Amino acid sequence: MIYRSKAPLRIGLAGGGTDVSPFSDLYGGAILNATISLFAYANIEPLQEAKIILNSVDQKELENFDYTTELPTTGKLALLQGVYNRIQKDYGIPQKGFRLSTFVDAPAGSGLGTSSTLVVAIIGAFAEMLKLPLGEYDIAHYAYEIERKYLNLAGGKQDQYAATFGGVNYMEFYEEDKVIVNPLRIKSEYLSELENNLVLFFTSTSRESATIIKEQQKNVEQKIDKSIDAMHQLKEQSRMMKEALLKGKLDEVGEILDFGFQQKIKMASNISNPMIEEIYNATKNAGATGGKISGAGGGGFMIFYCPGNTRFDVIRALGKFEGQVRQYNFTKYGLTTWSV
Repeated sequence: MIYRSKAPLRIGLAGGGTDVSPFSDLYGGAILNATISLFAYANIEPLQEAKIILNSVDQKELENFDYTTELPTTGKLALLQGVYNRIQKDYGIPQKGFRLSTFVDAPAGSGLGTSSTLVVAIIGAFAEMLKLPLGEYDIAHYAYEIERKYLNLAGGKQDQYAATFGGVNYMEFYEEDKVIVNPLRIKSEYLSELENNLVLFFTSTSRESATIIKEQQKNVEQKIDKSIDAMHQLKEQSRMMKEALLKGKLDEVGEILDFGFQQKIKMASNISNPMIEEIYNATKNAGATGGKISGAGGGGFMIFYCPGNTRFDVIRALGKFEGQVRQYNFTKYGLTTWSV
């Protein structure tokens, strides 16, 4: 028997960063995101021998351990080790060996929520194997707990919920880790047009998001008005984006993205850089009406809204930069698990 799972990565459309504590605890956060057809996969294959084999296929990392109830959480496989340790502690995993293999369709640190989505996928595979009675909110919160509190990795809350629920969601974040996921019923023709007009571009650079997020958190703690005001504006951006998508006002999407881009770069010093600015300006000169950096910033993926048929000119303009345009589709479903 092999236990499998997959969970979709996401692009943030508005409100990015307002899901990070302490801002979300003090003021409440709001984000609008959508899952796309790039995934994190996890597969658990029971073994006859008392061995634990961890294999990150995309990272080309392989580790072997004698069966133990607690693995060291060090190195590039700390996420895999941490999820195993926490599930072992909370639910107990039979004293039999297994191989856990994972694969993610985008590089780590690229801004599509890869780490959190991978945690969700691993939890899903273990839940399938152990028949754990976990609902969507349970799994998303569990993933958040493991990543942010158990492993002390800096970041927000949106990625775990996007990966678990899937689709286009307007999410609200409050104190005591309260999260409300509001699925949006957007007409199919509006979604098709949005999908057609949003160009997804990988800058061929990855970044350490924790450094940017820690500065963002520090700015809130120290009550830096510029950063806090920008986050309030990004909350308003998520409301604006929700209204535009639900009402089919797609001609406003680019301007809303551009408004958010100008606010986001005020949250921390390394969110933007000369390379990002050059790429952004080139796409606007080619016809894009707005765009954003995906995730914490500093590199990784960017998206650009290209109305009419300007996507072709924008893609041509992006051709002079290192990186690649990635094809994608929006997805309706979140975490999926099965066994064979």
